[in-house]
Amino acid sequence: MKMNFTARQMKLFDVVKENAEKKLAKFEKFFSDDAEMDITFSMANNLERVEITIYSDGLVFRAEEASDTFAIAIDRATEALERQIRKNKTRLSRRVRAEGFKIAEEDVPDTEEEFTFNVRTKAFAFKPMSVEEAILQMELLGHTFFVFKDAQNLEVCVVYKRKHGGYGLIVSED
Repeated sequence: MKMNFTARQMKLFDVVKENAEKKLAKFEKFFSDDAEMDITFSMANNLERVEITIYSDGLVFRAEEASDTFAIAIDRATEALERQIRKNKTRLSRRVRAEGFKIAEEDVPDTEEEFTFNVRTKAFAFKPMSVEEAILQMELLGHTFFVFKDAQNLEVCVVYKRKHGGYGLIVSED
């Protein structure tokens, strides 16, 4: 697995980089050799922040943590990634096994997906509104995201609460 280290507006010390490499090396058993891991270090509000993103065969795993030290932030991000990998264990284990044994496609028996998803469908009319109105509506409903039609360009947008405070806006690229 290729590890790419980035430091934003700071100098990355070798000790921190080596510590991160050692703790993140355990993820190599889950992914193929062509997988990439981006590790970004930064400082914000007197906290040391680590963002880890793993790209492998169309899958993306991402964790972002901040703490007093990079070591603690790396540990927390590693735990978050482990939880994500556990959730997707069946998909990953099939890939690891398939690559480990190099079995021909015709030798693999057809298996149904082990998980069934209980999907609840909800339909409602989009009222054109500003981003500020959408944030207020989201807060009033107590939701973490809100889908709305932008009053300026009448496109469907999503506003959401960010994990570390603030709000995000998703717009379509047309």
